Amino acid sequence: TKLARSINLGNILEAPSEGEWGLTLEEEYFQIIAEAGFTAVRLPCRWSAHTDTVEPFAIDPEFLSRVDWAIKLAFENDLAIVVNIHHYQELMSAPHDERVRLFAMWKQISNHYKNQPDDLILELVNEPNDVFTPEIWNVFMNDLIDTIRTIDKTRTLMVGTANWGGIGGLNELVLPADSNLIITIHYYNPFHFTHQGAEWVTGSEQWLGTSWGIIDSDISNLVADFDFVHAWAIQHKRPIYVGEFGAYSRAELQYRYHWTQSVVRLCEERSFSWAYWEFATGFGAYDRETGEWNELLSALMQH
Repeated sequence: TKLARSINLGNILEAPSEGEWGLTLEEEYFQIIAEAGFTAVRLPCRWSAHTDTVEPFAIDPEFLSRVDWAIKLAFENDLAIVVNIHHYQELMSAPHDERVRLFAMWKQISNHYKNQPDDLILELVNEPNDVFTPEIWNVFMNDLIDTIRTIDKTRTLMVGTANWGGIGGLNELVLPADSNLIITIHYYNPFHFTHQGAEWVTGSEQWLGTSWGIIDSDISNLVADFDFVHAWAIQHKRPIYVGEFGAYSRAELQYRYHWTQSVVRLCEERSFSWAYWEFATGFGAYDRETGEWNELLSALMQH
């Protein structure tokens, strides 16, 4: 599929405001990504920071046009693009209070993009978590799909799992009959390896120095996880998009390389499309200072 080899334009439009997390979206990024061999980008977007909190919950036209610009650049570079709702924190802590606002966002977004080419994929909500339980997510997700389908009958929609988007949530998903869905999971196992030294994770300094791939169980655990997802996908006849995976830059590069290469290989052996997390910040495969890709590019592209 067109999503086969994707990279996340992360820490940009899902920051509280663009630039706040050290990166703004630049036109050249799309060409750089396409020339490296990627076929798609995923664009996390914090719509909730740009949407009124009172009826009719209007989306800020400036933010919408920023997303439009990114979509246009993706298409100009022959890249498919996944646009999602990311970091909607209020929804996670009070889903029922935010329901009307969430649905208003999706009505506006789907109306705005209903005439776009099929290479625009819309992902409903990134990593439902906290009070936004699998049970509540199933209800919201089915209702959201119904709502979007009244506006756009043919758009491919992407749906992830609750409990932070991990593979464990697959068995709790209750999906509609809609055949035009892609199921996305995020993969950061083992967490102590992929998030060692991550400043936003409590206690992660203690994990510094964690290796990966030098004991057999590292590989066998990875294979078991991907076999589980593959079995689920076959049983449910659904395509899989590994929408995020990556190891933070404070892990040793040789282990990050091996882990990244292994995840990609397992995805491709099972016909899962994938999206590396992420382009050019803490997990980044591209170094903005040198204007060059680092070694992770070859881990992503050669296996």
